[in-house]
Amino acid sequence: MHNENAKIYERPVQILQDLIRFDTTNPPGNEGKCVAYIYDLLKEAGFQPNVLAKQANRPNLLTRYKGRGEAPPLLLYSHVDVVTTANQKWTYPPFEARIVDGQVWGRGAIDMKSGVAMMLAAFLRAKEEKLEPAGDILFLVLSDEEALGVYGAKFLVEELPEQFEGVRYALGEFGGATIYMAGRKCYPIQVSEKQTCWMKATIQGAAGHASKPARGEAMAKLGEMLRRLDRSRLPVHITPAARLMVQSLASMFPFPQNLVLSQILNPVLTDRILGLLGSVGENLEPLFHNTVSATIVHGGEKINVIPSEIEVHLDGRLLPGFTPEDMFAELRTVIGDEIELEVLNHDPMDAEPDMGYFDTLGEILREADPGGIPIPLLLPAVTDARFFTQLGIQTYGFTPMKLPKDFDFFALAHAADERIPVEAVEFGTRAMYEAIKRYKV
Repeated sequence: MHNENAKIYERPVQILQDLIRFDTTNPPGNEGKCVAYIYDLLKEAGFQPNVLAKQANRPNLLTRYKGRGEAPPLLLYSHVDVVTTANQKWTYPPFEARIVDGQVWGRGAIDMKSGVAMMLAAFLRAKEEKLEPAGDILFLVLSDEEALGVYGAKFLVEELPEQFEGVRYALGEFGGATIYMAGRKCYPIQVSEKQTCWMKATIQGAAGHASKPARGEAMAKLGEMLRRLDRSRLPVHITPAARLMVQSLASMFPFPQNLVLSQILNPVLTDRILGLLGSVGENLEPLFHNTVSATIVHGGEKINVIPSEIEVHLDGRLLPGFTPEDMFAELRTVIGDEIELEVLNHDPMDAEPDMGYFDTLGEILREADPGGIPIPLLLPAVTDARFFTQLGIQTYGFTPMKLPKDFDFFALAHAADERIPVEAVEFGTRAMYEAIKRYKV
């Protein structure tokens, strides 16, 4: 139950419920009404929010809270669009935001309207309590993260970069939620992420009448390419972010577990050690390889015609600091030289993370949950951080959530019955306020 007499910043769970009730499924997004709700709350608190939009119904919202001017601005950013609920079976309707069993149920409860609610509530509290942070605090609400950021972060970075002048650090998704490993409780804070390297592979062969079987042509080449991708790994690479992550993980365990974990950083042993770790190893594997997954196939128009050309879309993910040229070179060793490759989309990510604000964030989490251990995280997926890094901004994935052991945060994101414990939202809001309060460079 909400305390209706409490100020809105003291009710982050209510803010989350209100946000979930706006259907911002992307596509098409339609984030306008949701952003307008946030605009009104900021306006009522005395802020002057600035609407920045490439398209009217896909707005972004940037609000500045003045600090003492002793540090560069700190950026807090979060997105209000969500992925589809189509063909998913939900226990409760995904846009009603019911509280059941102490949890808020609904699309976006984890990804990432809870993060929006935490940041907004902490931002409003700073204003109410007349906090004087070391630098200005910028609160940015984004559209279109779940697609390509064309109307959101990509638009802002490419067309309005002056809005972020001087920013060095940012807080965004994806990190700060409790995970349990071999009896240890840790809080991964994202410091880097892999890069998209989406590609198109074009396979050529001779056309012909399907009544005469074609051997060794486009369809056969497709099958061979898919077989090779399925059975092969690209080479091992140890990036700075992965090294930091493994070193932190190893430090959590006594001998000999710490020694075994640290051997992941030996490229000769990496895959062997990961194989010994079962499901944990499977989750860590993409952090040491560039990866390729075939996702879409186009080929053939008539059932009685052998196709002469087949297109396969490949979801490639590059480790930080690598290039599409690196991907092509590694992929050629698997699929050969005959298949034509073309890059469809690539967003670069720096190899070296800036860890300057990490210790402060880790200290906040250790104080909030003394049993938890903060560790740096390299994310195998992508977020809007890939755009802000182009402006020299280091994002830390920091939407803190104290979660019970039986709560699988990663499995619920984008899935049916997405939900978050009420206590986790309140925990994260307090931690976010501390991040603003303790900010300095």
